[in-house]
Amino acid sequence: MNNRKIIKGYKTLISSRFNVDTYVDTSIDKFKDGIIYTLYSDKFDSLKVGFAENKKVLEKKLSSETLILLEMRKGNKKDLFLLIITLKELGIKYSENFYFKYSSSLMRHLSTLGWPVGRSLYKQRKIKKELVCA
Repeated sequence: MNNRKIIKGYKTLISSRFNVDTYVDTSIDKFKDGIIYTLYSDKFDSLKVGFAENKKVLEKKLSSETLILLEMRKGNKKDLFLLIITLKELGIKYSENFYFKYSSSLMRHLSTLGWPVGRSLYKQRKIKKELVCA
């Protein structure tokens, strides 16, 4: 026989001061559509990923810095935010303003994550399968 005691009682809920807003940016600007892009600096051998509200803003960034546009596409700030978090979790370090040291593994990660990287610096491997008929 088991000598188990049943204890009746009520659990109390402990309140917490955890504020979700300080950990997750829920601002409406994150969902605003614009252009996500990848730029390359030949001088520093680095990549810059970013978001621009429209083409004029992106053109201004390109004219103010000596960067080469690899590719751009429609997107929003949330895409950039998620990319930065994912790359950080993968252990890829960046400097301020989202500059990354160029590497083939970084380009592979960006391509896998669906970020616009173009074809000038990164060429995807195409795996061809051959079927052998017996």
